[in-house]
Amino acid sequence: MADPSSYRPKPGQIPDSPGVYKFRDEHGRVIYVGKAKSLRQRLSSYFQDLANLHPRTRTMVTTAAAVEWTVVSTEVEALQLEYSWIKEFDPRFNVKYRDDKSYPSLAVTLNEEFPRVQVMRGAKKKGVRYFGPYGHAWAIRETVDLMLRVFPVRTCSAGVFKRSAQIGRPCLLGYIGKCSAPCVGRVTAEEHRQLAEEFCDFMAGRTGTYLRRLEQRMHEAAEEMEYEKAARLRDDIGALKRAMEKNAVVLADATDADLIAVAEDELEAAVQIFHVRGGRVRGQRGWVTDKVEAVDTAGLVEHALQQLYGEESGDAVPKEVLVPAVPDPAEPVTEWLTGRRGSRVDLRIPQRGDKKDLMETVQRNAQQALALHKTKRASDLTTRSRALEEIAEALGLDSAPLRVECFDISHLQGDDVVASMVVFEDGLPRKSEYRRFQIKSFAGQDDVRSMHEVVSRRFRRYLHEKQKTGEWEEEATEAAGSTEPVGATGAAVTPETVGSPETTEATKVTEATESAGATEAAGATEPAGTPGSTEPAEAAGATESAGVTGPTGATAPAGQDADGPAPGSSGPLDEEGRPKRFAYPPQLVVVDGGKPQVAAAKRALDELGVDDVAVCGLAKRLEEVWLPDEDDPVVLPRSSEGLYLLQRVRDEAHRFAITYQRSKRAKSMKAGPLDTVPGLGDSRKQALLKHFGSVKRLRAATVEQICEVPGVGRKTAETVAAALAGAAPAAPAVNTATGEIIEDEAAGAASSNGGTRP
Repeated sequence: MADPSSYRPKPGQIPDSPGVYKFRDEHGRVIYVGKAKSLRQRLSSYFQDLANLHPRTRTMVTTAAAVEWTVVSTEVEALQLEYSWIKEFDPRFNVKYRDDKSYPSLAVTLNEEFPRVQVMRGAKKKGVRYFGPYGHAWAIRETVDLMLRVFPVRTCSAGVFKRSAQIGRPCLLGYIGKCSAPCVGRVTAEEHRQLAEEFCDFMAGRTGTYLRRLEQRMHEAAEEMEYEKAARLRDDIGALKRAMEKNAVVLADATDADLIAVAEDELEAAVQIFHVRGGRVRGQRGWVTDKVEAVDTAGLVEHALQQLYGEESGDAVPKEVLVPAVPDPAEPVTEWLTGRRGSRVDLRIPQRGDKKDLMETVQRNAQQALALHKTKRASDLTTRSRALEEIAEALGLDSAPLRVECFDISHLQGDDVVASMVVFEDGLPRKSEYRRFQIKSFAGQDDVRSMHEVVSRRFRRYLHEKQKTGEWEEEATEAAGSTEPVGATGAAVTPETVGSPETTEATKVTEATESAGATEAAGATEPAGTPGSTEPAEAAGATESAGVTGPTGATAPAGQDADGPAPGSSGPLDEEGRPKRFAYPPQLVVVDGGKPQVAAAKRALDELGVDDVAVCGLAKRLEEVWLPDEDDPVVLPRSSEGLYLLQRVRDEAHRFAITYQRSKRAKSMKAGPLDTVPGLGDSRKQALLKHFGSVKRLRAATVEQICEVPGVGRKTAETVAAALAGAAPAAPAVNTATGEIIEDEAAGAASSNGGTRP
């Protein structure tokens, strides 16, 4: 526990102006972000007698080790910067709303040549018009089915659309009149886009004008005795009215507003939002949050407004926002909302009439959502707390292990040896921080040696990050005139001393590269989500498209910093508070195995001088818990919640490792001759095969002929020619039904997909 006076700024150092401040912990992670009209007054309030602080504020200031601030010009800028930093750093002591489920929305893809109507979940995309969110996807589909009669907009996927265009026949919806069939040219792109825009106008609430227009056309058709046309228009009007009836009228004056209600207790809060457009409820959503900071109802409302409209603009921000309490001061928030919309936004508490009655309905929904959430979570939270306490008691730990990392080794008879690292925080998996490793320091099957290598690599990176931030003690190193980090024993930790005695020279080079923070060439793991992988959940944790291989052999997630977990997760961060990979240590390391694997993991930690991380192993046969330097295992009762949690962690690590190993095996089985050429990507492989028609013809081509392929330079051409000249030609493919040998030209098509023919 830190003393706030140890990092309290000097008197007069804090400016008396608007700004945003950050509290950091001893690892440099941002743990709290706040804004203030006067930084001096606000920050001074944190450095008073701890007994006078709110318990949550007291916990935050004693966890922190430093405070920083940034001065801005206005309170509106402070609000914007606070929102940006909360999204970027994901501080653990800030209120963070989380959806209790992923709400579906009705989306119209206006960014396509032929807009499509579909149900979408998740993050919003640019150029797509959204309506909702709705409570159930089936409600959207029922509404769309009724409206397609009047607005026959395309609803098919890109594959179905392309196939129909190729064969010249529309799908079933085109034959029954629920699609205008632009795929076969029944309408032009401009006519189809006009239909999509009319669909959007109707969904946005502009219904009266369109219904009156249809009724006028129906009467005109009846007067001209075109009774079939009049009947179709009558049915269209009925379909639109039935679609409108699905959204009850709640405000008679056709108001566009969002109503926000909050239900809270001492520990948690639930927020419910009703989206009212044209007087009708067009969508509903809800969030639940832990009150990890001292915040009142107005503060919860302000956080909810940031969450709702931080990424929105234009009509997505309504003219009126009705709330149970207005943030103090209200002017910066109102000005911020006005800037997001582009016109004035009213932020107020409803006092009377229909709007107050509707707010009471939203409030009841919030109370029910909080009660339901507490019912679901109570047993789970109690169970997880008891499990962590049982583990701490059984292993003799000073406190419950809030962060647990588990390692497992997987291979197939000594081939494709890989390892996995899974992370559990507070008894729950943090899939954004899962990592996968390749074992390449030696060949063959040796689980003990593999475990030593993986644990060494993981904690070597941790020590490297500590050294970068100045946390690592270097007195003994400085005395010896060395710049290497010093272990607990005072000996310099070098890449050579942390490896196993059997470490080869190639491994030393690889480990030295890791210590330097450079790309690991010899042990770089392939990311989750590669071809053949079945890990969609972990793909966000390590995605190949990022193309960033870190010093520990784990690939950085796509769309993130080189060492970062997924956006929105509270994982390890770098000096600027941005996510990184291994700088945050666990309280407990669990290995899948018995006494030998535990000894290997412990030896790796001892060699690095890490003495504040506990180690244990869970053996599969009898589910015994092994501790280092102990001859007998710890046997937890079969009904122990602690044993259940350890089993879950171990099984998750095993699942993650074996899935990766299978994906690598599948990928290697599909490899073709061109896959072994270094520096040759998929695009140029396809270009080469398209140009020459087969691998056989490519093998017979000269370097000059290969250079004729667009995008292939002479150096690449020489590499391809040399690789194919040294590779043995593939055996001829045989048609198993007729016994006929298939020519290599035909087999080249299989090679273009990286596969082999039977």
